[in-house]
This record gives sequence, C-alpha cells and structure tokens, in this order.
Amino acid sequence: MDWTVGNENCSAAKSIDDYACMKNSYCVDTDLDYGYRCRCNEGYEGNPYHPDGCIADIDECKTSKHSCISEHNCLNNDGNYTCFCPEGQSGSGTKEAGCHQKQILITVVIGVSVGVLSLFMVACLLCLIHQRRKLNKLKEKFFRQNGGVILQEHLSTIQDSSQTFQIFTEEQLKKATNNYDESLILGRGGYGTVFKGILSHNKIVAVKKSRLIDQSQINPFINEVVVLSQINHRNVVKLLGCCLETEVPLLVYEFVNNGTLFEYLHNERKASNVSWKTRLRIAAEAAGALSYLHSAASIPIIHRDVKSSNILLDENYTAKVSDFGASRLVPLDQTELETVVQGTLGYLDPEYMQTSQLTEKSDVYGFGVVLVELLTGEKALVFEKPEEKRSTAKHFLSCLKEGHLLEVLETGILNEENKEEIKEVAVLASKCLSLKGDKRPTMKQVAMELEGMRLMDKHPWSNTKQNLEESQYLLHEANSTFEHGDSSSYHQTTAGYDSLRDLELIVLDDGR
Repeated sequence: MDWTVGNENCSAAKSIDDYACMKNSYCVDTDLDYGYRCRCNEGYEGNPYHPDGCIADIDECKTSKHSCISEHNCLNNDGNYTCFCPEGQSGSGTKEAGCHQKQILITVVIGVSVGVLSLFMVACLLCLIHQRRKLNKLKEKFFRQNGGVILQEHLSTIQDSSQTFQIFTEEQLKKATNNYDESLILGRGGYGTVFKGILSHNKIVAVKKSRLIDQSQINPFINEVVVLSQINHRNVVKLLGCCLETEVPLLVYEFVNNGTLFEYLHNERKASNVSWKTRLRIAAEAAGALSYLHSAASIPIIHRDVKSSNILLDENYTAKVSDFGASRLVPLDQTELETVVQGTLGYLDPEYMQTSQLTEKSDVYGFGVVLVELLTGEKALVFEKPEEKRSTAKHFLSCLKEGHLLEVLETGILNEENKEEIKEVAVLASKCLSLKGDKRPTMKQVAMELEGMRLMDKHPWSNTKQNLEESQYLLHEANSTFEHGDSSSYHQTTAGYDSLRDLELIVLDDGR
C-alpha cells in the first residue's frame, strides 16, 4: 500500500497548520502528484509524526554507519559523529584519508635548533658588546698612556691649532689606509712604515706607523708633536695630526707626490731631467727649510737625519724636508745635546760620531753630503768602488783639493754659463764637510749663499757692490717671510730623549 499525508507537496504543506512532520524530522515529496511523507533526520530515530518528533539519537559510532577508521576513533555528536586520529598521529581519522604519524622528531629538532640559535645570537651580541667595551677601554688607556690628554691641553692653548692639527681616531686611519694595505706602503724602515692614506674628504696624506716608542718619554714626545704641528714652511712637510689610540702613536703628514731627491739623482732616466738650475733651486729650498728649523721655529729643531731620501719633491720639483723621526728639540739655553748616535751612514757628522754631542752643525754636515750628491750624481756610499772612493764626500774633497773637480761632476750639468756657480757650490759643500763643527757655516749662512746664487743667476746685474747689497736685502726679506709657529710655545730639557723614532725609509713608489 502506498500512502501519503494530505494532498499538498512539501513546500505547500510546511505553511499549513496541520503540517505533520514533527521535531528532528524532514518532509519528503512522493512520486505521486499529491501528498508527502516525513522522515527522521540523520542520526535520529523514532516516529516523525509523533508530537515529540524523532527524539532518540543514534550512536553511529556503535553501528556500521560511521566512516571512521575504527569505533575507538569515532566521537558521537547530537545527530552526527566525528572521526579523529589516535594520539601521536595526524589526519582526518576517516577510512578514506586515514591517519599518519606526526613528524615529532623534526618538530623537536627545529624547536631545539631555533632555541640554540637564539641563545648563540644573544651570546654573540653580549660578547660583541663586551669586546667593544674592552676595545674602547684599551683605546682610552693608549690615548692617556700616549699623552693624549696632555696634547689636548697644549693644543687648547694654541690659537687656531684646531684648524691645522687634528687628533685622528684609529678607525679613521684604518679606513684611510684600507686597514694598512701593503699595496699602499710608500716606505719601510727599521723602525716603522709609511702608508699612503685617503681621508673621508678625499685628502691624500702619509700615515707614519712606527714600531717602537719609549713610554718614559711621552711628555717630550708630546712637546715635540706640538712644536712640529706649528711649523708652517712651504719647504717643510706639514705634520697634519696624529692618532694616540694605538699602542704606538701614528703620525699623519702632508702627502708629497713626486718621490724623493734621492730617486731623481740616482735614477739614470730621471737624473737627466734635473738641470743644474733645478738642482740649485732644490738645494736653496732645502737649506732654507733647515735654516728655519734651526733658527726661526718657536723652539730650534735639529733634524739629525739630513739626506737626499728625506727631501721630497712635489709636482713642481719644489723641495720639502721630511721625516723628523730622529729630530730633536733644542732647549733655548743650550747649543748642543748629548744623545745616542743616530742617523744614516754616509751622512753622519764625524764629530757627532766621536763625541755623541749633537749640534746644528751635524745637520750642516749632512746637507754638505746632499750638495755633493747634487754635484756628482753619486750616492753617499758606493761599496762597489775602491775603498778610497767608497765615501763620495771624501772622494769629492780629495778631488777638489787636488784641482780635479771636473772629474767628479755629473756629466751634462757643467757649461760655460754655470761654471763659476758650480765651483762656488763645490766650495760651499767642502765648508759644510769640515771635520770640526765650528769650522762649518750655519744653515742660515748656507741658505743665504745658495739663495744669493739663485738671485744672481736671475739678475746678472748683481756684480757690483751695490747690487750685492741689494741681493742681501732681498735675501733678508725672503727669509723674513717664512711662517713659523707661536713663539710662546713651551720648551723643556730633552737630554737623552729620542722621541719620534728614527724611520730610515726605503723609498718605493710615489711620494709621502
């Protein structure tokens, strides 16, 4: 028998008052053209026409109606059920999708790795902070140890010193020299190395990195730095600043880009380009610089290592006296100092070598050797020659005494116009090379004589007595124009002090 409820279909029956489908049931249209039937919702059972409707929940988990992998992995809900996977596994828990083991090991490893990495990063950060603090303390220690506080106090008393002299940080000079790249080395010696550096504003400098310093002589060292920083002479390499944050202080100098006089005199290709007129000018400029150091600086300075490799040349062949590594300040009430003999063989004053008494005349002797180099084109010492000719200065004096000057002059510099001038320079060189210091002229006298020759060369009218007096007047005016440091600077006794250590450079390429 096929039966239905009413004559309406489900859509119409739901809107009438005697709708027969009760709670937890739903309406189903029949295949007939009239009536409908009621059925319990899935998960419920009972009589859908009963006033209380379908009230008994079916536990699908205990029947075969569920799709879970097992009854134990089925959770009955009100009118439905939920599948789940056993502990330690993941998935939907259905027979179709199943369950699989969780990647616990990977999760644990990842978690542990992240934790360890985090701890390592924190430890590295703490270590970096500690190292930075330690480094800053070390820099501060070196700064005080090297007299940084004293230097700052001195510079604060000098007018406009902050505009001309700078105290650099270690980082600034490391960056300038590309962490002291060996390809930037300009010269190397027994006591240190000079590097080419480029500062942040593209200014090229020479950074002198010494190896040794006597810590007991910091105060004299600072005094010397202050005095050298005030030197402002066109023929003296300018000391621009220093760094005191390192174990050994670093000095920063003006960069001179055309090599040394030594290179030009003893390089066959370059020597031919240096005319006698240029040689005379270089000699006069170097002599003027040494004269300034001896007599016009706020405190007299003895260079103590005058030689051709310490005379730099710029692009115009202007001479600049450099390398004050062995220099000494002379207290105003003293004319000589007792020191450990220091300098370069071939240029060393014989009297200084015997007595250890350093005077301004020791620089005069070294300059005399430079004059001989300018005249002969020979190095100060030539070991390949016979013993009597190894010392160029001695051989030169011997030839001059015997009237054989032409034999030792460099080929190509002598002509009819400069013959007398060369003889005068040769005689001046012989005076500078006198064995006894008191027989030598002062550097001021040497500078005056060389400058006089230059002026006479420019002005042939200078043969009369009146014109000679005018030349001397011009020389006086030229010397008075040399700029120098504040005469109120400090001075102290420096006996036994070797401050800026000797840096005998083996010149490579470029200037310093």
